[in-house]
Amino acid sequence: MKTIKGPAIFLAQFMGAEAPFDTLDNLAGWAAGLGYEGIQLPTDKRLFDLELAADSQTYCDDITGMLASHGIALTELSTHLQGQLVAVHPAYDALFDGFAPAQVRANPQARQAWATSQLKLAARASRRLGLNAHASFSGALAWPYLYPWPQRPAGLVEEAFGELARRWRPILDAFEDAGVDLCYELHPGEDLHDGVTFERFLEAVGNHPRASILYDPSHFVLQQLDYLAFIDIYHTRIKAFHVKDAEFRPDGRQGVYGGYGNWVDRAGRFRSLGDGQIDFKAIFSKMAQYDYAGWAVLEWECCLKHPEDGAREGADFIRRHIIRVAERAFDDFAGSGADRAQLRTLMGIAP
Repeated sequence: MKTIKGPAIFLAQFMGAEAPFDTLDNLAGWAAGLGYEGIQLPTDKRLFDLELAADSQTYCDDITGMLASHGIALTELSTHLQGQLVAVHPAYDALFDGFAPAQVRANPQARQAWATSQLKLAARASRRLGLNAHASFSGALAWPYLYPWPQRPAGLVEEAFGELARRWRPILDAFEDAGVDLCYELHPGEDLHDGVTFERFLEAVGNHPRASILYDPSHFVLQQLDYLAFIDIYHTRIKAFHVKDAEFRPDGRQGVYGGYGNWVDRAGRFRSLGDGQIDFKAIFSKMAQYDYAGWAVLEWECCLKHPEDGAREGADFIRRHIIRVAERAFDDFAGSGADRAQLRTLMGIAP
C-alpha cells in the first residue's frame, strides 16, 4: 500500500495583486510557511506561462527548482477554466467569454479551438514537469436540460455526450501521448457531475485509459450522493483529490436546488475544512485501502471563514488525516509459517 502525499494546496483561490499572493515564488514561500508540501497550480499567466512550459524544459526545470527551494513540490497543473470552454452551451456564452482571451470572445468556434489548444499544451507541459495527473473541467452541452421538464426529446442526452466525446477524444489522446491522466472534477454545471454522467462519457470515449476523476466530496454532499460508496465504485479512475468540506442543511423552504440563493443562504454550502459535515476520516481510510498514490490537495472555498484562516487550518487538518500505511499485517506475529504439505494436511488432503 501507498501513503497519500500531502498536504498540498490549490492556489487558484489565493492569487492576488498584493504580496505574498502576487507571484508563484511568493505563494510557494507562503504555502511552505503554513506547512504545505505541495501546490496545485492554475495555468494562469499571472503565475505560470503554459505556452512556454509546453516547449521549454529549461523553464519547467526553473519552476520546479524554485519550488524545491521552498520545500514545495508541484502536484498537478489545472486547466479548469480552459476545460470549461471546450464545451459551452449558448445560454452561457456571454458569461464564459470572460474566461477566454479577448481575441476569441464572441466567437464560440475560436474560443473552443483556443481551449482545446490550451489542454494539449497542458499535456506537454505536465510531461516536462514530471507530473502524472492533470486537473480540469469537462464543460457542458446538456446542463440546461438537467431537469426533464419540458420533456427532453429522445436522443438529446446521447447526442450531447457524443459531441462532448468528439471534442475531448483528441485531447485525451494528447494526454495519452504525454503519459498523464486527465482528471475531470465532477462538478454541478459540468456535464460530468456524478458517477452516471462520468460513465456516459467514459463509454462515449471508448473507455479511454486517460479519462480519470478528480475526487471532491463537497460536490457530492450538495447533490446528496454517497461520497464514500463513490470511492468503492470508481477508485480505479480516481487520480486526483480535492480535500474540501461542505454541509447540506435542508429545511421546509429549500433543498438541493437552493432557491436561487447566494452561497451563504443556500441549504448546501462549501465550508472550510472541519467546519462542514464530511467524514474525512472515512474518506482517507478508503483512499489508503484502495492504494491512492496521489496528493491530498486543499481546495479552499467557504462562504463564512477568511481564506487565510482556512488555508492555515487546512494544512494541519490534512496532515492529521493522512494515514501512514502499514508495511506488514498487524497479525504477522501470529503467523504459523506452515509449508504447503502442512496446509494440505490441515485441509485433510494428502501431501
